[in-house]
Amino acid sequence: MSKKRLNEIARELGVSSKEVVAKAQELGFEVKSHASSVDEASAKRLAESFGGQKSEATKVAAKVSQPEKVDETPKVEKAKETQPVVKEEVAASAVQSAPHRPQSRNFKAEREARAKEQAAKRAQKQGKGGQAKSGQDRRDNRQQGQGRSNNERNDRRDNRREQGSDKRKDNRFGDRRDNRDNRSGQSARFEQRAAAKPAGPKIDFKARAAALKAEQNAEYARTSEERFRQAQEAKKQPKKPKEIKFEEPVVESKPFVKPAPVASVLEQVAETTVDTRRKKQARPDKKRDFNGDEEDGPRKQQRNRNSQNQVRNQRTSNWNNNKKNKKGKANQPAKPVTERKFHELPTEFEYTAGMTVAEIAKRIKREPAEIVKKLFLMGVMATQNQSLDGDTIELLMVDYGIEAKEKVEVDNADIERFFVEEGYLNEEEMTERPPVVTIMGHVDHGKTTLLDTLRNSRVATGEAGGITQHIGAYQIEEAGKKITFLDTPGHAAFTSMRARGASVTDLTILVVAADDGVMPQTIEAINHSKAANVPIIVAINKIDKPGANPERVIGELAEHGVISTAWGGESEFVEISAKFNQNIDELLETVLLVAEIQELKADPTVRAIGTVIEAHLDKGKGAVATLLVQQGTLNVQDPIVVGNTFGRVRAMTNDLGRRVKTAGPSTPVSITGLNETPMAGDHFAVYEDEKSARAAGEERAKRALLKQRQATQRVSLENLFDTLKAGEVKSVNVIIKADVQGSVEALASSLQKIEVEGVRVNIVHSAVGAINESDITLAEASNALVIGFNVRPTAEARSQAEADDVEVRLHSIIYKVIEEMEDAMKGMLDPEYEEKIIGEAIIRETFKVSKVGTIGGFMVVRGKVTRDSSVRVIRDGVVVFDGKLASLKRYKDDVKEVGNAQEGGLMIENYNDLKVDDTIEAYIMEEIKK
Repeated sequence: MSKKRLNEIARELGVSSKEVVAKAQELGFEVKSHASSVDEASAKRLAESFGGQKSEATKVAAKVSQPEKVDETPKVEKAKETQPVVKEEVAASAVQSAPHRPQSRNFKAEREARAKEQAAKRAQKQGKGGQAKSGQDRRDNRQQGQGRSNNERNDRRDNRREQGSDKRKDNRFGDRRDNRDNRSGQSARFEQRAAAKPAGPKIDFKARAAALKAEQNAEYARTSEERFRQAQEAKKQPKKPKEIKFEEPVVESKPFVKPAPVASVLEQVAETTVDTRRKKQARPDKKRDFNGDEEDGPRKQQRNRNSQNQVRNQRTSNWNNNKKNKKGKANQPAKPVTERKFHELPTEFEYTAGMTVAEIAKRIKREPAEIVKKLFLMGVMATQNQSLDGDTIELLMVDYGIEAKEKVEVDNADIERFFVEEGYLNEEEMTERPPVVTIMGHVDHGKTTLLDTLRNSRVATGEAGGITQHIGAYQIEEAGKKITFLDTPGHAAFTSMRARGASVTDLTILVVAADDGVMPQTIEAINHSKAANVPIIVAINKIDKPGANPERVIGELAEHGVISTAWGGESEFVEISAKFNQNIDELLETVLLVAEIQELKADPTVRAIGTVIEAHLDKGKGAVATLLVQQGTLNVQDPIVVGNTFGRVRAMTNDLGRRVKTAGPSTPVSITGLNETPMAGDHFAVYEDEKSARAAGEERAKRALLKQRQATQRVSLENLFDTLKAGEVKSVNVIIKADVQGSVEALASSLQKIEVEGVRVNIVHSAVGAINESDITLAEASNALVIGFNVRPTAEARSQAEADDVEVRLHSIIYKVIEEMEDAMKGMLDPEYEEKIIGEAIIRETFKVSKVGTIGGFMVVRGKVTRDSSVRVIRDGVVVFDGKLASLKRYKDDVKEVGNAQEGGLMIENYNDLKVDDTIEAYIMEEIKK
C-alpha cells in the first residue's frame, strides 16, 4: 500500500501543514513533521477528520491522473451532451463575493475537483468491489504522483503569466503560504461541491483541458486589451471579447450545475483577437521578485546577466538578431526574393589593356564569377581584381560572341597634338591672318632701332650696352593690314632665344649693317631661319654712313646661301636707314607681298593654341606670360595650360598695354592668372574646363620632374672612368636670378659654355624675380655665388647675405658676368708645380747617436742645401730615399742653409741608413704661373 506525505495531504485539503500535523498527532498517528508519511487508510481517516466532503475529494483526487478510455466520437459533441449551462445566480454570487478585489481563479483546483467528481461517478456506476478498488487505488497513487509533477509545472507556468496586482495577495515581504491559502480555500469549496454533485456521464478530459486553456488565454487577453489596441491603431479594431463568467462554489444542498459547453467557449475565444506578443514583457506590476527571484517557481538560469552591453529594449534593438531559434522569428514576414533581370550582351566592347575582371563584368552585365569560370576553362587563372592583357580580353569577348575593339587612349596632357592634329582645324572656317615677322641680326646692327622706328618709339635708348635684353612682340598696321614683329636679342648669349623666335615666325628680316658686313651672329641667324624653313628678307641698314657698301653685303650673304632676287635668288633685299626712316615703307610692302605669296591662314573658331614669347614674375601681378596666338581665339577666363603650368586667363593686355577681352591669330598678348612662371618657348593650349586643364598641367609637371630625375647619370662599368675623371674636376656653384625667363636661360647657357680646363659651372638654382632670403639661404648651404641680372636683392636678403658672408653680384650687361666668372673659375684651379734642384752634397762621415738617430756630416759640392728643401738619398746612381730634412746644422748652430763648399751636419726624417759617399740632392717645388 502506497504512502502519502502530510504536506501532500495538506495541499489536497487546502489547509496548512501545521494543522494536518496537529490533527494527525491528535488522532494518534506517529508523525513528527509535514514530511512524515502515512498509509492510504490513515490518509483517508485524516481527511475525514477535516470533513466528509474533504474526505471524498481526497479519495477522488487520488484517481485523477489515470482516466479511463473514452469513446472516439468528437470531443466537442460529448462535451455538449455532458455539460449543462451555468446558472446566472452563481455568476452573480461570484461577482458579489469580492467586489473591490476579485480573486484569481485556481484552475488547477477546478480541474482536480471535476476529475474527482467524474471518477467517483464512474466508480459508483460500475460497482467495483474492494479488491478492484484497492488495485485502482494503487494506480491512482501512481497517477497522482505524475499528476503532482504536472500540476507543479502548471503552477509555475500559471504564476509566470501576467497577474494584476489586485488579483493576488500582496505578499512581497511575507510568506508564500498566504497565496497558497487563497488557493486552498477555493480548492476546498470545489471539493465540497464535487462531493455533492450526482454522478454524470463521462467527460473528455482533453477537450475540457483545451477549453480551460482557452478560457485562460481569454482572461489574459482581456487584461492587456488596452495596450494592445493602442499598438494596433492602424489595423482593424478587434471585437471586445465577451466576459466569460465561471461558476462559484455552492452550498451542499444545491445540486451541481455543469458549466457551458466547450463549443460555446471556443466560439467566444475565436471571436477575440489573441495578442501574439511576448507575454513576459507586459508585466508592469512585477518589477522584481523579493523572494530570491523564486516567487514564480525555481530560479532559472539567466544568460548575460552581468553583461554591460546587453540592450534592454529588445524590440527596438538588434543585439540578438544573430541568435538561432529566437522568439518571434516565425512571425516575421519572409523577405521578398527579387529575380535577377536578364541583360542582353552588347554587340561591341571597347576595352583597354589592363582592365580587371570586375570591370569587364560590369560593362557586359555579367557576374564576375561567370567570367572567372570562363577564364579558368580557357586555361587562365584569374581573380575578379586581376588585370588582363589585351589578348586575353579579346579571347574572352570571342567566347561571348562580342566584337572587341581596343580603345585608343588620348593623352590629355599632350599639348603638341593640337599643333599636328589634322582634324583640329576646320578648313571651312580658315581666314587670312597677319604675318609674324622676326627681326634678326648681329649686335648693334640696328635691329631695335628698326623696330623702334616701326613703332614710332624710342625704347632702344634705354637698352643697357646697346643689346636688347628681352624678346618683344609688337603689332603694327600697314595699308590696312596688320603685321606682328618679334624682336630677338643679337648677342651670342641669346642663341636659344633667337632659335625660339624663328620657330614661331613666318618671315625673317635679317638686319645687316652696310658698313660692317656679315658677322658671326648674322651667319647664325641665317642658319636658324633655314632650319625653320622661313623666307628671309635682308634689310641692309646704315646706308647713310660714309663707309656703307651694300654691294659687299650682298656678295657676302650670297656666299652663305642668301641670294638676292636680282641675282636669281629667292631673298628680297631692301636698303634702309632705320635711324633716318629711309625706305621703311618699302620694307613693309615687301613683307606684305611675301606674306601674301605664302597664303597665311588660321581658324579663329577653335580653342586657342600658341607659343610663349616671354615670361616673368611681377611683384603685384604674379606670373606674367607674353603669348603669341597661332590658331583660334583666346578669351578672358579661358582655362589654359602653358608649358608645365596651368591656370585661367585673369587679365589680358595687348602690346600697347591696353586691356583686351579677345585675341585672334597672330596677336601677341600678355596674360596673368598662371600658378607658376612658364618657360619661354613653351606651347600653350586652351582646354574645355578648368578641371581638365588642372589635370593636364599637373600631369605635365609630374612628367617634367620625372624626366629631370632620370637625367641623372648613373655609374656603370662603361662610364666609370669618365665619372672618376669628372670627380677630379672642380665646380663653382651659381644661383641665377633675372627679370625675365629668357634672360635666365641665356645667362645659364653662357656660363655653362665657359671653357676652363678643370673647372665647370654648376647652376644650383635659376628663377625669375628679385633675390630673396631663400636664395641667400640656399647659397649658404651650397656654398654658391648669387648672380642677379637686372634684379636687386630685398632688404632682408641683403642683410642676411652680409651676416652669412654670401657673395651677391649684380649685373645688367652680360659681358661682365662672363668675364667675372672666367676669372673666378681660373682662380679655382690647383696651382701646378715643377721640381727645381738647388744643391748637391756628399756624405763624408756618419755618427750614430742613441735615441736620436744617424747624423751625416756632409760637404756641399754644388749649389746649396736649405732647411725647408726636400732631399733625395742617391747611392750608386739609385735613389734609395726621398724625404724631408729633420735638422740642419753648421758646427753646433742650427742654420737655414749651407752654401757651396761648406760643411755641415744633417738628419733626415724617418731615415737612419746613411752611409759614407752617399749623394744628397736638395730640391724645391716651384709654382708655374699661368
